[in-house]
Amino acid sequence: MARRSRLIVPPRKRRRWTDARDYRVRSQRRPGGFVALLIILPLAVFTVVFVWGGPPLAGAFQFPKPAVAAPDRERASFSRCSGPVRVNCVVDGDTLWYRGEKIRIADINAPEVSEPRCASEARLGARATDRLQALLNEGAFTLEANDDGTGRDRDRYGRLLRTVTRNGESLGEVLVREGLAEEWNGVRREWC
Repeated sequence: MARRSRLIVPPRKRRRWTDARDYRVRSQRRPGGFVALLIILPLAVFTVVFVWGGPPLAGAFQFPKPAVAAPDRERASFSRCSGPVRVNCVVDGDTLWYRGEKIRIADINAPEVSEPRCASEARLGARATDRLQALLNEGAFTLEANDDGTGRDRDRYGRLLRTVTRNGESLGEVLVREGLAEEWNGVRREWC
């Protein structure tokens, strides 16, 4: 008869945690269920809300939609101003007549064409005037009230102060980007 040998294994001792370092080492080796939950749950929420559009949580997360600019409603055919009767025309790069009302574009300053101080200002002023006329004739636009913080509706010459925009973008800023005007800062610049 064959004899079976039996291997005797001593009982396992419980380990006592003696300091925080031992605990950190052990917890880094085997993350528990709580740590996995902290990682998986935010990923699941992100996937449901942002990737799938959030059908299960449709009412839980509602983000505001960006404001859409009101449609531009003003429209006219502009020419260069000449003569005493002025209805829809452009005086210079920052002044125009619209429906018989003289308007100063409030957010820019353009070179003068009526009394330029030098030949280069006259040339730049003529280019700014032509460009403003072309921008206004490209399509519908909006005249927005002056928002420079002063609350003034008219300047000292009696002109209406307005910002001219198309699709929410200032036409004055277009002139500034193209080097035909400067942002208005309360002081007229020397263009010579």
